[in-house]
Amino acid sequence: MNQAADDTLARLWSALREIEDPEIPVSLVDMGLIVSVAYVAATQTATLTITYTAMGCPAMDMIQDDIRARLMREPDVAHVDIEVVWDPVWTQRRLSQAARETMRGLGVSV
Repeated sequence: MNQAADDTLARLWSALREIEDPEIPVSLVDMGLIVSVAYVAATQTATLTITYTAMGCPAMDMIQDDIRARLMREPDVAHVDIEVVWDPVWTQRRLSQAARETMRGLGVSV
């Protein structure tokens, strides 16, 4: 990958940190919902692999819409492809330390 693509990928991760889970004020990155992010400069495509805390998560569509809307604001992104996976299974181990602290402050046991 070239430097420009590396820079874009870093900006994509930064943008994803701005998107909060709709139920808890913690970024999707800190929640551990973003499994991977790839960027193809030739097609200006951001490809994400994401998971959810539960298969029945009522916010699935909202989260994907928020991801697409935020990443499409990036100058080098023309397409956002999202794949939902259930392996790896989400567990509390995927939470960042910052997420744990925020959740504890809200009275959520983690």
